[in-house]
Amino acid sequence: MPDPSAVAVFADLREEGSELEALVRELTAPEWVAATPASGWSIAHQIAHLHWTDRAALLSLTDPAGFGRMAREAVAAPESFVDEGAAEGARLAPAELLARWRETRTVLDGALAVASPDTRFPWYGPPMKAASMASARLMETWAHGQDVADALGVRRTPTARLRHVARIGVRARDYAYAVRGLPAPAAEFRIELTAPDGSGSWAYGPAEAAERVTGPALDFCLLVTQRAHRADLALTATGPEADRWLDIAQAFAGPAGPGRAPGASR
Repeated sequence: MPDPSAVAVFADLREEGSELEALVRELTAPEWVAATPASGWSIAHQIAHLHWTDRAALLSLTDPAGFGRMAREAVAAPESFVDEGAAEGARLAPAELLARWRETRTVLDGALAVASPDTRFPWYGPPMKAASMASARLMETWAHGQDVADALGVRRTPTARLRHVARIGVRARDYAYAVRGLPAPAAEFRIELTAPDGSGSWAYGPAEAAERVTGPALDFCLLVTQRAHRADLALTATGPEADRWLDIAQAFAGPAGPGRAPGASR
């Protein structure tokens, strides 16, 4: 019997992609080249990047040798391969880019559904199981979707799918320290987030922890994906280490991100 939690994240990933596609499907050609908060990236760059990374995930699941070649190209150009991949796709006609992204998402959804649940597939960081890969793809789809929404001046309705983004943000706590060459705190934190619909909370870490973070789940997800500055969010840190973490938190792999300036989002 399939793992219910894995089935849920696969379905949530499909919904996240479909929601973003609906946001861009009817855009005009000038809107596709509109600037987003990511420096030098248009809306077309954002969708092209998602297509590029979805294609990488599909290769990881179905063609490890092909993924290995793609990864070696990335290692050979660590400072530019992400921008180059986005720029290549952004040069396509919008309809072609959208069709390619949709097709790749569809095939990736199928590959995730039939992948061995216990197999770890290669990635640019540590190898991941299929459910974890789906969570990571959802996090990135949501985050880049936020860039698109900001460019269009659209306020999206947050959903329970954010629980996947929040969980990655919590689990990536020590990575945020490591990528900056800082020692991670020894003690666990308590994270308590108000669910998007206000019906309850999502809690992580021991209830008795002295270091704590509380606030809306949406704000936490915006923080850890560096789509909003801490000063613009309703998050509260209790304890010096929790306070320090909120200044450096990031859920995504790669070098330390520059984040957003205060007042630059939403």
